[in-house]
Amino acid sequence: MRYTWPMTTAPAQPRTVRVETEAIYAALSAGALGALLGAIATWGAGLEFWGWPSAGAMAAIAAGAIALAAAATAYARSSRIAGQEWRGALPGWRAVVNTVSVTLVHGALAALATAVVYLVLGLGFVGVTLRPFGGAILGAVTIGLAAYLAYLSASRMTTQRMSSLLVSFVALGTLSAMATSPEQEWWRHHFSELGTFGTFSSFAFNGTLIAAGLLVTTFAAYVQSDVATLVAGQRLHSRRAPGAIAVLLAVMGVMLACVGIVPLNLNEPIHNIAASGMALMFFGLLGSSPWLMRGMPRAFFLSTAAIAIAFVGSIVLFLTGYFNLTAFEIAVFALIFGWIAIFIRFLGVAGQKE
Repeated sequence: MRYTWPMTTAPAQPRTVRVETEAIYAALSAGALGALLGAIATWGAGLEFWGWPSAGAMAAIAAGAIALAAAATAYARSSRIAGQEWRGALPGWRAVVNTVSVTLVHGALAALATAVVYLVLGLGFVGVTLRPFGGAILGAVTIGLAAYLAYLSASRMTTQRMSSLLVSFVALGTLSAMATSPEQEWWRHHFSELGTFGTFSSFAFNGTLIAAGLLVTTFAAYVQSDVATLVAGQRLHSRRAPGAIAVLLAVMGVMLACVGIVPLNLNEPIHNIAASGMALMFFGLLGSSPWLMRGMPRAFFLSTAAIAIAFVGSIVLFLTGYFNLTAFEIAVFALIFGWIAIFIRFLGVAGQKE
């Protein structure tokens, strides 16, 4: 049966005058709003950089909200950019999931990054109180920059950019949860312990997993399109590869989201099933690579084999007691995202002539 998935025929989206212009307009509009909000928030008694209430906390909320709006607008409009036409053939529900996942991740990244910056400023300027003028300046810069970067990022979404966004988001969200955990020795148990406290750290950890899981399902659609293009160009040989790889990635994303939706203290069996299912889908990707990805460079398969060996070795070290559960989870997450990075790098060059 002939494979009919819509294919990309253009490289990554070029920088266009329209996108750059719209990003500037978004930054200027958001900056004006940020200046107004910053002046109002610091009116009277003023606010410190960090704490609650603080300029940093309010700026993080505002930056996240503005980034949500900017990313949603940019991603919806970018479907008309060269190389993104295939998105128009997606089912309506899948297009909605893709838009929601890209939007949520950009909003969360903006909020977390803003919070980190203001936290550092608070540590460096202890006792400094922001007044309306300073609040307006910082508000304009913070909110304007969040809108500008989110708009540009969402407008130029490609498979490689999405993989970088995914890794950055998971790393920042997890580190934020670790840094704010009310229990300093959470690592003696497992990573899932971070999602059980009912505090900001738990919200950050579980929210990161849910949003990252949604983004992986969107990532699967981009990978499917790229692989279909390589199959049509006879660079890859398996006609089943686009659909099979996309399904494995999408299920892995759903399992990752379920780990965050059902924390360990809410329902341990379901939480563990979701975590095991994610690992199983990843192992399925590794094991099926020699057949589904025939045509990829030999170095890719050597890298995949090395990661598979490391994956099995991590299981052995965990079962023998050398790794505790936290160390095992760190190893598995590092291997998963390491393989994704290698896969996307090779996927991007597989169709090129030497």
